[in-house]
Amino acid sequence: MGMLPRSPARARPRVYRWFLSLRYLKARRTNWIGVAGLFVAVAALILILSIMAGFLSESRQHLRGNLADVMVMPRMDAPIAATGELPRADPGPLLELVRSHPGVAAASVQLQWYGIMMREGGSEVMEHPLYGDLGLVSLVGIDVEDEYATTDLRESLLSTPPPASRVRMEYVDDIDDPFAQPQGFEWDGLPLPTILVGAQLAGSLGLHKGDVVQIITSSIDREEGAVGEPSNEKFVIAGFFRTGENEMDLERIYMQRQVLATFLDRDAAWSQAMLRLDDYEHDHERIVAELRHKLYQAGYVHDPEHPFYKGGEVTTWEAFRGNLLGAIENEKALMGVMLSLVMLVAGFTIFAIHSMLVAEKRRDIGILCALGGTPRGILATFLLIGCWEVLVGASLGTLVGVYAALRIDPLEQWLSRTFGVQIFNRDVYLFDHIPSVIEISGVALIVLGAISVTLLFSSIPAWRAARLDPIEALRSE
Repeated sequence: MGMLPRSPARARPRVYRWFLSLRYLKARRTNWIGVAGLFVAVAALILILSIMAGFLSESRQHLRGNLADVMVMPRMDAPIAATGELPRADPGPLLELVRSHPGVAAASVQLQWYGIMMREGGSEVMEHPLYGDLGLVSLVGIDVEDEYATTDLRESLLSTPPPASRVRMEYVDDIDDPFAQPQGFEWDGLPLPTILVGAQLAGSLGLHKGDVVQIITSSIDREEGAVGEPSNEKFVIAGFFRTGENEMDLERIYMQRQVLATFLDRDAAWSQAMLRLDDYEHDHERIVAELRHKLYQAGYVHDPEHPFYKGGEVTTWEAFRGNLLGAIENEKALMGVMLSLVMLVAGFTIFAIHSMLVAEKRRDIGILCALGGTPRGILATFLLIGCWEVLVGASLGTLVGVYAALRIDPLEQWLSRTFGVQIFNRDVYLFDHIPSVIEISGVALIVLGAISVTLLFSSIPAWRAARLDPIEALRSE
């Protein structure tokens, strides 16, 4: 039996679909409005979401490094129900307990308090560089070796400011002994205790290594809850540190823990413990739950099941900074939703332009049908116009969006210098640069969304073109 001859419609080549779709795209300039809309939508989505992802990633990196993986922060003024006494003032057994716990890589204790910084001689109270009120600073007493093993203090002492920063870093003389007296410093009488000052705070107040400042504070009696006599002492600046988090660099001062305990005249030489884990991502929930009960039994924290404390005295850095991290995640999601409206606007633009194109090309559609074009071929022709538009618009938008995300910080600095307007104030925001992280999955979803929107909004005019009556189309003027 011989083969049946192919029908003329099926035998005809389909090249005309590609040819006509490209011709219609290039011949009508209004089609490029849809391309421009897709370009702007894709580029803006990639850029903004990369910046938000960068803010979230940078927040996690900085806050995790300075706050450690797990923190033990007991209420020192409230008795523990199991013992009826205040939390233990000796941190030695605490460090032995947590360091011996499986999964804990390192641990250190800190003593935190607050004070007011003054110029040497006490004649001038330093104002806060951001808020303009009293220069209230956070005093953090540390043990250097333990702190190096637990947090990123060593890296902060070696960090360099960004090119656009006005802060001049002055390193410590010996990174292994950061509280050593600065070289060339001369004093009258006994040597002065040393401190490490945040780079932003020092730059705002005009402080330099070797400067002498006074710090005034007052301690609180743990047993009676009464405010003690004010303490006033001179300190010499041994160097600066930069964490990259402006809020911390504007208020924190490091000193040796025993020096701060003596300055405060306190028997409890610690206020919180910092822990670094071997595998934070997999083990932090288990280790935190186990340490809460161990430390409660040892008399260091309160009942983790008590509604008032509810395990908050032993917590992860993510839970401690949960409001900030959650806010950034919510902002990222809201930005994505809001910028998706730009994609929808581009889709409606494509729908309007394609609808006008179908109305203008009714006679061409009738001729195609008369020459053997099928409804499926007509549908494919007008859908291909949308495919060309999204191919050009999404490709250019992806290239520009990725490039802008990679170069956003120098681009912002160039725009600020060119137009004389400060776009990103590094003294106000949490970071001293604009971070960005390009997520490959996010870029792929944005491009896929652009393709879906384009095909959806261009399919309706294409379907209407395929359903046109050829006789009525040929009669069209």
